[in-house]
Amino acid sequence: MAIVSMFYGIIISMYYFDKRKHHLPHIHVKYQEQEAVISIPEGEILEGNVKSNKMKLIQAWIEIHKDELIADWELASQGKNIFKIDPLK
Repeated sequence: MAIVSMFYGIIISMYYFDKRKHHLPHIHVKYQEQEAVISIPEGEILEGNVKSNKMKLIQAWIEIHKDELIADWELASQGKNIFKIDPLK
């Protein structure tokens, strides 16, 4: 697992070689005790849940950084190091 970004208490990460369970590009999100798997670039919850106000922040961040996220997904799915992405400010 690699942390991609952190903002407002939200931790965004990707797992290396993570194509088995969710076959499309996605990120793992953790906020306090909540966890979710969210598709990229759509920003839809595939599994878990996150507070709606935090989900809106996550979706805005995904929209801003979707090209970078897809590039990181390609790297991570091949087991290569990913790049950090700027947090939402």
